[in-house]
Amino acid sequence: MAETFDAVLIGAGHNALAAALYLAARGWKVGVFEQAAVAGGAVKTGEYTLPGYRHDWAAMNLSLFAGSAFFKAYGAELAAKGCDFVPVSRPFASAFPDGSWVGVSTDLAETRAAIAAHSAQDAATWVSLLAGFPARAESLFGLLGSPMRFRAVASFMFKTLRSRGISGSLDLAQFLLQSPRRFLTGTFESPKVQAMLGAWGLHLDFAPDIAGGGLFPYLEGMAGQAFGMALGKGGADTIVKALVAAIEARGAVVEIGVAVTRILHDGTRATGIELADGRQVTAARAVIAGVAPSGLLRLTGETKPAFDQAMRGYVHAPGTMMIHLAMEGLPDWTAGAQLQRYAYVHLAPSLDQMAKTYQQAVAGLLPDEPVLVVGQPTGQDPSRAPEGKHVLWVQVRMAPGAIRGDAAGQIAATDWAEAAEPFAERALDILERYAPGTRAKILGKRIVSPAELEADNPNLVGGDQVCGSHHLSQNFLFRPARGHADGSTALQNLHLTGAAVWPGAGTGAGPGWMLAQRLAGK
Repeated sequence: MAETFDAVLIGAGHNALAAALYLAARGWKVGVFEQAAVAGGAVKTGEYTLPGYRHDWAAMNLSLFAGSAFFKAYGAELAAKGCDFVPVSRPFASAFPDGSWVGVSTDLAETRAAIAAHSAQDAATWVSLLAGFPARAESLFGLLGSPMRFRAVASFMFKTLRSRGISGSLDLAQFLLQSPRRFLTGTFESPKVQAMLGAWGLHLDFAPDIAGGGLFPYLEGMAGQAFGMALGKGGADTIVKALVAAIEARGAVVEIGVAVTRILHDGTRATGIELADGRQVTAARAVIAGVAPSGLLRLTGETKPAFDQAMRGYVHAPGTMMIHLAMEGLPDWTAGAQLQRYAYVHLAPSLDQMAKTYQQAVAGLLPDEPVLVVGQPTGQDPSRAPEGKHVLWVQVRMAPGAIRGDAAGQIAATDWAEAAEPFAERALDILERYAPGTRAKILGKRIVSPAELEADNPNLVGGDQVCGSHHLSQNFLFRPARGHADGSTALQNLHLTGAAVWPGAGTGAGPGWMLAQRLAGK
């Protein structure tokens, strides 16, 4: 006899877990089924190099989760289950080939001095932007936190018109449509300040010249200044372990290591799931799939032609490679020891280089100079490594999911099994240029190619860590498709959640939180 739940969730990523906790708290009988050996999806931590060295597999920055509406509601409960954060006062910096650097600290005087070393005018502009941030943030966070349904969008537009007037509303609309380059070059005169902020666009698939991407360098810059960054104490999996414990404490079931092979439906309505071990699980009220759009179709088969086509046409961003390093010590940055105090150091020297790297990856080429995001979590949280030792979290952006060639003409391999090692060495060569002697400090190394990221988590198609491009044609009302930004699908009782659904990627749990609110009521 099939086991019956009110809601059955496919996948135990943080969005699905957030939805599960909300529904369980409202009395729903909830079952979560995850094919991987551990919960968390891209948010997990493990000893991937040597014993005692804890590495975040993909996601490291938990600022969005710590600042989310979901955590505001459930933070005390999660803290009681062990969720803990390390506040970071120096969230990010960029180093440059000439030995200079610029970074953002929660100490405004420190940030202003770092920027003024490149441009006094830009330092003044930064202070002015920060002063205007609260007023602008009210509109921006109001938009990013709104469900993408017509009534909610209309309400947001009405409130914006009432508070900003026509001219102010048009200014906001123009700002939302700007490319990173348009915003940054129109705001700052120093190419290095532009590059420091422009690197954040690549985190969401916004190369410098992609319309709609100017918002994200602005938000990351201002939020980094105002709030810093939050890392998970001991690893990013602190939120996942606490979520699972809280869900189970409320009587819900979380099964790990069991694959879902089919979503059961009659062509109109979803009724449950079938597991790889042959069990069938009935869902009385909702089946919630925390999967990529293409993965949804593999579970449902054909539903309605227009919806199925939209899921097939969903576009993924270029991939990433992860390099996990166990270290004798932190890098000795040419730019100075002060860089060891920053959680992230971007190695992305100019907007032009970022644009070139992005286009090479989109064309299927291994970039000749990939962008590196060098995470230094043990500079903030020594508990992640043995005493006196460190870990480095190196994210290599961008990388093609399918390799067609090498932009540098040096790597002949076109499959990741053979290309991963030489491409990783290219990335480490770049790191060595900025911090000579880094290779000599490596005690252990684990390379995770885009192909391995997808094999570990099918939602990361081609190594795409944001589960889909955030370009304007696939964002807001169109994420993942027009009419389905609320997670609805072509089948009654079947819902989609995760980074492919508005408000998209990141650790903020917005897709799961909004969906659960819609299903059970606030």
